[in-house]
Amino acid sequence: MVQTVHAPNHPGQTSASFTPDSRQAWVRLLLALATGSIGSVGMWAVVVVIPVVQAEFAASRGAVSLAFTLMMFGFGLGGVIAGKITDRFGIVPAMAISIAFLGIANVLAGLSTQLWQFVSAYFLIGLGTSATFAPLMAEASHWFERYRGLAVTIVASGNYVAGTIWPPIVSYGLNTVGWRTTHIGIGLVCASLMAVLVLVLRAQMGDDKVRNHANAPPPRVDLKLSTNTLTVLLSIASISCCVAMAMPQVHIVAYCGDLGYGVARGAEMLSLMMACGIVSRIGSGYLADKIGGIRTLLLGSLAQGFALVFYLFFDSLTSLYLISAMFGLFQGGIVPSYAIIVREAMPASEAATRVGIVIFASVVGMSFGGWVSGIIFDATGSYGAAFANGVAWNALNVGIVLTLLIRSRMNTTRAGTSFAT
Repeated sequence: MVQTVHAPNHPGQTSASFTPDSRQAWVRLLLALATGSIGSVGMWAVVVVIPVVQAEFAASRGAVSLAFTLMMFGFGLGGVIAGKITDRFGIVPAMAISIAFLGIANVLAGLSTQLWQFVSAYFLIGLGTSATFAPLMAEASHWFERYRGLAVTIVASGNYVAGTIWPPIVSYGLNTVGWRTTHIGIGLVCASLMAVLVLVLRAQMGDDKVRNHANAPPPRVDLKLSTNTLTVLLSIASISCCVAMAMPQVHIVAYCGDLGYGVARGAEMLSLMMACGIVSRIGSGYLADKIGGIRTLLLGSLAQGFALVFYLFFDSLTSLYLISAMFGLFQGGIVPSYAIIVREAMPASEAATRVGIVIFASVVGMSFGGWVSGIIFDATGSYGAAFANGVAWNALNVGIVLTLLIRSRMNTTRAGTSFAT
């Protein structure tokens, strides 16, 4: 029987019941997906405008790329802050703050007259974007029980959907009205559309501003670990898998250029990788509902390592297209699996905060992985050692996840034995 979760009562209001996995839950999920797809624009716009901004300010590529680095740092840090706000006050206030940051920061980016102003604006854009990922995934996990894994990964796919739809729009804006007006337009359009979507979501969720987790389904998995210990382990696992993940995602374009295939071919491979990642994310959610988050993460990590090994031995144009597609299909569901594990093994009242911390760790891993791969290339003159480094970090991730799986099976067996006794 599906448990009914009741919103808290307030004077003068009638508490309406909400049933997980219901039609209303799917409506909320679609609203969350649309919101995330719009709000993730900053993660992709900065990649498109870097060459134009570099020319505008006569700066080095590294100096302009700092905008991406600070945006990612703001994204990770903001996920923890927005998660705490979500756990305390609900997803709607967190999203309202996100909308304000995105609108104002994009306008400031368009008005910047010096590079440091542009870079600072992107840190604020990262803070605003953060609420559309980790907190939104955690919130969606409360709306579903039977299809929780699928719901979490659908929301997480908003990031990849944004990566599909926004770059062409931003590129068109650059060629027609320039990067400044494009940023101002992004700020106004995103703030308006997201405000409408969040208002509709608020209407779907009712007038209660504080979420009551008292009746939320309890954790399914008992690992016999404190929430802090499990958070640390998941964070280390997240860093290690994302160091490995960053090698192809950050350097595939440059790698193709070095091999003589051209930057355009590398960009096509990256786009193919992201498109396959959408399929992977949704598919991993369906799989997690069948076998659990830990097993799904383990399968994804093993598969990602398998694909990385292929990069070590094959570098023809056709093989790189095939390996990039395979890599996208394997890695897309890894990061959302952490959110599923948090929800399976930790109290609902801490979900958004804990997911935010683990996602922040993944951002650290992506940032470090992209940087260290470049350092290794500079030191060795090829990407072979960088791919091998990714395989080693991936092995660390597999070891941690395998340990969690063994603990979950041992504790499940003991619980069953005690019950039988």
